Amino acid sequence: MNARFKFILPVLLLLSSVWYGQARAQSEWEKTLAAARKEGTLVVGIPASVELRKSLEATFPAKFKIPLELSPSRGPENANRIVSEHTAGVRYFDLFISGGATPLSVIAAGAADEMLPYMILPEAREPKNWWGGHIWEDNVSTKKYAYAFQCYTSETFWYNTSLVGQNELRSYDDLLNPKWKGRIGFLDPRNPGSGQNTWTFLWKIKGEEYLKKLAQHDLLVTQNQRQLAEGLAKGKLAFTIGLSHYTYEGFLKAGLPVNPIGKLKEGGQANNGSGVLTVVKNPPHPNATKIFVTWFLGKEGQELYGKAMIQGSRRFDVETKWLTEYGIEGCKDIMTVDDYYRLETHLESSVQKLRNPAIALASKILK
Repeated sequence: MNARFKFILPVLLLLSSVWYGQARAQSEWEKTLAAARKEGTLVVGIPASVELRKSLEATFPAKFKIPLELSPSRGPENANRIVSEHTAGVRYFDLFISGGATPLSVIAAGAADEMLPYMILPEAREPKNWWGGHIWEDNVSTKKYAYAFQCYTSETFWYNTSLVGQNELRSYDDLLNPKWKGRIGFLDPRNPGSGQNTWTFLWKIKGEEYLKKLAQHDLLVTQNQRQLAEGLAKGKLAFTIGLSHYTYEGFLKAGLPVNPIGKLKEGGQANNGSGVLTVVKNPPHPNATKIFVTWFLGKEGQELYGKAMIQGSRRFDVETKWLTEYGIEGCKDIMTVDDYYRLETHLESSVQKLRNPAIALASKILK
């Protein structure tokens, strides 16, 4: 065997192996798709976004000929329903999309399925396609059930542009200005959701004394997202904390004076928004679930979701620089992966170290 052949042979073997792997994955995809079309209606829990619901309903069923039923609701509400049904032996949901630490309760109840087997094409399954590789919300206990597919700087601080000048908020400290007393709404951090995540972020970067001072500002603390959003849009509030972009969709389209707060001195939270995907244990439509997960975590699905939700995917091949138009930025555009782990507050490790004491403080000082 000459030297040239010794060099070429490993290359040929590698190419052959890659081709065989791709062909096998494609064959599995085609068999799974055929089986999925015989299973019935796929049921997916999603955030309460009209734009997302319309985008998914217009795209997925037409593309794959698989009927789709969506359950738009706050993540904790879908999670609680899934746990209750699992306890009662009911199999209705196939999977759900939520934010932050919401899926941890589903995992703890034994109501979640391992995610990787549902990623049946390399486009979704290979870590090299994702900024930071595969990141699991359950990054301490299991590392296999709740897939965190997004990362962008926080957009949970909003202001009324008719009441607040662009230069009036350069730091989180400026929220303590006496002029804003009684004019700040906060999505109740004592309950799971983005309000809790944002409260934890403030606890992390500003400390307990800051939150105690903020709590003395006559905050409007409620779980009623509509009340907070309308309060800001109508000028009853100057700021809201904890609401995500999709809550303001209708107000923005109507041209009302609401806008996310831009970059502040202390920096923005590394957030995954409503960016966690979880498969329910033994989903009633397993093949359709595989098709949805693989498509959703691919380029097309991530582009659709990001545009509908105004949030940033971790996929390298999904553009996120357009997010700057909304005062936020994709993590992969502005920070290192190490920065992400320094600034995030939503992964299970942060829940244990940060969120639990932050919630204890909120329960103590909020009325």
